[in-house]
Amino acid sequence: MGESQELSPSLNPALLAQWTRVALSTNQADPFCCTPTWQLPFYQVFCPHRPALIKVSSGNVLAFAVKLFDPTKMFLIPIDSHWFFGCPVLGPGAVELLHEVVRDIEGLYGSLFSGMVISGIRPGGVLARRLRRVFSGKFRISPYLEQVQCAASLSGGMDGYLARRSGNHRRKIRQQMRRAIQKGVWFERISPSTMEDADRIFDRMLTVERASWKGREHCGMDQEPAVSFYRAMLHRLTMTQAARIMFARHEGQDIGYIFGGMAQRIYRGQQFSYVQEWRDISIGNLLQAEQIKWLCEEKAKRYDMGPLRGPKMAYKTHWTEKHMPAATWILVKT
Repeated sequence: MGESQELSPSLNPALLAQWTRVALSTNQADPFCCTPTWQLPFYQVFCPHRPALIKVSSGNVLAFAVKLFDPTKMFLIPIDSHWFFGCPVLGPGAVELLHEVVRDIEGLYGSLFSGMVISGIRPGGVLARRLRRVFSGKFRISPYLEQVQCAASLSGGMDGYLARRSGNHRRKIRQQMRRAIQKGVWFERISPSTMEDADRIFDRMLTVERASWKGREHCGMDQEPAVSFYRAMLHRLTMTQAARIMFARHEGQDIGYIFGGMAQRIYRGQQFSYVQEWRDISIGNLLQAEQIKWLCEEKAKRYDMGPLRGPKMAYKTHWTEKHMPAATWILVKT
């Protein structure tokens, strides 16, 4: 069945590199979250108690956790079983590899094995068709969750990006930037290269977070388990200088930040916040615009902003033009 190894933060670097390559070459709606840069911190922080199953074989990757729902039901589930952003079945032969693994699990666990949860499925895509073809006979396939991931092309650099926005959006950004500059706001770009730098920068982000509306309502990145998760992700990004962090500053103080990471030439935003007292200066919008400018200078090709879900995410429609459905299915043994 190919090379395999238990999932852990010290997973063989060659396997991690292959996992990343496969994740970024299989037309995922959220490719960054299919990579170990997202998956390993999630496992480390949210579910280290669950046995994990990872297989890497000839350009295919399986990345699941094992969950016992009750004493008689065991399921394979995505490692990220909270947001369901990633996909645990990656590669042109991954469904066939999963079929082999399922046979082994059935032999090992017998009737305890009850099914699988698979996220990151593009409706009507190749993975959806292969899953139905291979598993429809022995599993009942049902939808569990549907969401839409959004992204923007950075083709043509900053001029190209802005040309794909509305005239009103472009005008507002110019006005907001002029007003911020007049008040002495400036922007600092950072990509930490050491763990000491990463921790220092992360602590600066947390200071801003605590002064934001999210911090004051105790629902931000400064709350556990989010603190541990994003710190672990920043550590992993720092290993390859793939973090992209920007602070808005005024008179020597941080008043806002934006944080994301690169997966080759794809940027995935993670978090941003600003000090509540600066809400009228549109610091959030300016951080987005400045981050996009930085990415265009680096020749990034895509700006991913995660899910369009609920009224608080509606602002993303102004910044993106690619909307990609992604489904999570439950496969229950018949």
